Amino acid sequence: MPQLDPSPWFAIMVFSWLVFLTILPPKVMAHSFPNETTSQSTQAPKTNTWTWPWP
Repeated sequence: MPQLDPSPWFAIMVFSWLVFLTILPPKVMAHSFPNETTSQSTQAPKTNTWTWPWP
């Protein structure tokens, strides 16, 4: 059965992974996000307590 012979399929798999690992990462890392995140302050916002109108 030829599909059980690992020699051609292993070489194809290794070559395809080498192509993916050399071509795709620079393309993915070159992507820039349109909205850059800004750092938020570490101080908690001051909140006011709210009293219910019915006691």
